[in-house]
Amino acid sequence: MALTPDDVVTKQFQHVRFKDGFDPDEVDDFLDEIVIEWRKALEENAELKAKLAAYESGAAPAAAPAPAAEAPAAPAPVETPAEPAPSGSATATAGIIELAQRLHDEHVAEGEAKRAQLIAEAEGEVNRIRTEAEAKQREESARLERERNTLEARITELRNFERDYRSQLRGYIEGQLRDLDEKSASTDSTPVSAIGL
Repeated sequence: MALTPDDVVTKQFQHVRFKDGFDPDEVDDFLDEIVIEWRKALEENAELKAKLAAYESGAAPAAAPAPAAEAPAAPAPVETPAEPAPSGSATATAGIIELAQRLHDEHVAEGEAKRAQLIAEAEGEVNRIRTEAEAKQREESARLERERNTLEARITELRNFERDYRSQLRGYIEGQLRDLDEKSASTDSTPVSAIGL
């Protein structure tokens, strides 16, 4: 059974006992709004069905009257069809197919535009990431180069210190050896009686 606006108007709800329910006046007001909109939709549907039937039957729909201030439009050129006019059903089918094709073309164009936009955004992101990575790589290379130069300078400094230290240590040890040699030579030349033995 199809639901009609009158069904909505005549619908009776049972009262609920011991529980809170909806305000009946508010429900009635809302149902009245639904019925008004529903009746408008049914009238519009009937008008559209009449127009469709008129198109399918080949009759021209009644044109809306033009305002008096407007100049009459030039008559449209009459086309003589080379083939017999298609039936109403064929015209409707052709119109639906044309509409479907147009919608398809619009969706395809929209999809291609979206794809191009996504590709452009991705390429921009790739370029940004590449630029950041290259800048970071240059920065890191410069930091490592500075660190290497600092370490090489420190190594050179330590080598110089080692060379100077070895030279001083060698000089000190050789001086101590000379002193020992001189002392041992002088004790060899001194008579034992002079030493006190």
